Amino acid sequence: MDTGVYPQQDTEQAQSSPAAPSAGEAADGAKAADETLEDYTLRFAPRSYRRWTPMVVATTALGGIAYLADFSIGAGIGLAHGTGNALAAILVAAAVIFVTGFPLAYYGARYNIDLDLITRGSGFGYYGSVLTSVIFASFTFIFFATEGSIMAQGLKLGLGLPLWLGYLVSTLLVIPLVVYGMKALSKLQVWTTPVWLLLMVGPLAYLVATDPGTVHHFLAYPGTGGDGGLNTASVLLGAGVCLSLIAQIGEQIDYLRFMPPKTRENRRSWWTAVIMAGPGWVVLGALKQAAGIFLAVYALAEVAPAAAAEPIQQFKGAFDAMLPPWLVLPLAVVLVVISQIKINVTNAYSGSLAWTNSFTRVTKRYPGRMVFVLANLGIALILMEADMFSFLNAVLGFYSNCAIAWIVTVATDIMVNKYLLKLSPHAPEFRRGMLYAVNPVGVVAFTAASGLSIAMYFHALGDTLQPYSPVAAAVLAFVLTPLMAVVTKGRYYLRRTADGIAEPLLDADGNPSARTYTCHVCRQEFERPDVAACPAHDAVVCSLCLSTDRTGAHVLPAAPAGA
Repeated sequence: MDTGVYPQQDTEQAQSSPAAPSAGEAADGAKAADETLEDYTLRFAPRSYRRWTPMVVATTALGGIAYLADFSIGAGIGLAHGTGNALAAILVAAAVIFVTGFPLAYYGARYNIDLDLITRGSGFGYYGSVLTSVIFASFTFIFFATEGSIMAQGLKLGLGLPLWLGYLVSTLLVIPLVVYGMKALSKLQVWTTPVWLLLMVGPLAYLVATDPGTVHHFLAYPGTGGDGGLNTASVLLGAGVCLSLIAQIGEQIDYLRFMPPKTRENRRSWWTAVIMAGPGWVVLGALKQAAGIFLAVYALAEVAPAAAAEPIQQFKGAFDAMLPPWLVLPLAVVLVVISQIKINVTNAYSGSLAWTNSFTRVTKRYPGRMVFVLANLGIALILMEADMFSFLNAVLGFYSNCAIAWIVTVATDIMVNKYLLKLSPHAPEFRRGMLYAVNPVGVVAFTAASGLSIAMYFHALGDTLQPYSPVAAAVLAFVLTPLMAVVTKGRYYLRRTADGIAEPLLDADGNPSARTYTCHVCRQEFERPDVAACPAHDAVVCSLCLSTDRTGAHVLPAAPAGA
């Protein structure tokens, strides 16, 4: 009788076995295991690597939201629909983002995996989550292009660089910074954050303190086509644009996965860091959007509405009020450059993870993360050169429907299917062989929610329903995810429940076990959650070597529940 447990064997036996890894497989495995450059790209982040304190991880994660696109987004909504409608839209979006981001941030920090690995075991399946990886990768290059455009605007105003050259500079500048992943990014974010905060908050505080009339003017602004009153359609249209940022939680988790184990001693700082840098990012994001409206309304006295949505013009106007003329432009340019570098290294890093993840699973080949850093930046540069910034809100309004459907589906699977219905496995699973290729729970819920909401966004169901597309995406994903779990009785989550290793995945505190095993393909050591037994050997194989196994010889066979 097969118990599903495969004992470890020595390396010599593995090499002599007929199913031993080929030279090509071993070379691919060794390349994929070069963690110095790849920064645990596609896998569980081991305890041996996670040496940062909770607060350092949180500071690094929050440094990634230094972007100025929030100022543009808030300004665009406020100028079009008025301050009242814009503030209501920001609050609605922030509430949705916080609620859905909490379970995702917890799972990423608790189990030390990124959002794609969470998505695999939370309703989508091993290959089903490729779809959402592409969506997340799209998020990163859309926002890289947005932030790069803002930086180019600053370089043009401050240094006279033509926009096309500014786009190129803003793209090339991040490449050396993103090569070494978390180690380099943590230093960059920690050291630049105080300067960024001072330059961003200082002028806002000065304007409010010295000219209280600016606050009244800001609150009373009616918008280009409004009367200043609240309008449901305007609020929902604005919320739809803000909700395009819902996928930002994926970039936060790319840092939170490096949280140390949660223990009795550090539980307060651990929870504070997870909440602050996880769903809490949206608090700062909402404040920046509101500040963007304030600065745009203030800037209207000097520039045209289109220019008032540009952060460089907004902060130039604010610095003009408090600084000597010779210092205004230099400081405005410094703020823009620091902000854009801080976020775009994150966009390039996270995007490369998402593209690499998808490519490796589909092709079973691992080209290295830097290939997709360059690919992601190339796409972003094309968008910038095509002047995406001029139709930013339209792009974000469309994209938000896909992002909302995905994030709400995964968050609902965790909150409802795992904890309430108990139809989804409590501990996340991401390894090939343990999951079904496609789980209809998440795939059907996501496809239906995003498809219908996109149709609504493009007026296919009439002009009256068009503003409600983000609401439709969220509600459908929330309803269909548990409904599909009940209909399928949760049978498509796990292809098998035992991975062939007797050692438990979690330790006594519920943290991923730190016990190490040697992968017999790449000959590297990996911690317990990152390996599974090999059916062809009395040995173990790591998750990435499983992903690159082109013959399937190392993949555990399907087994009935409990095997």
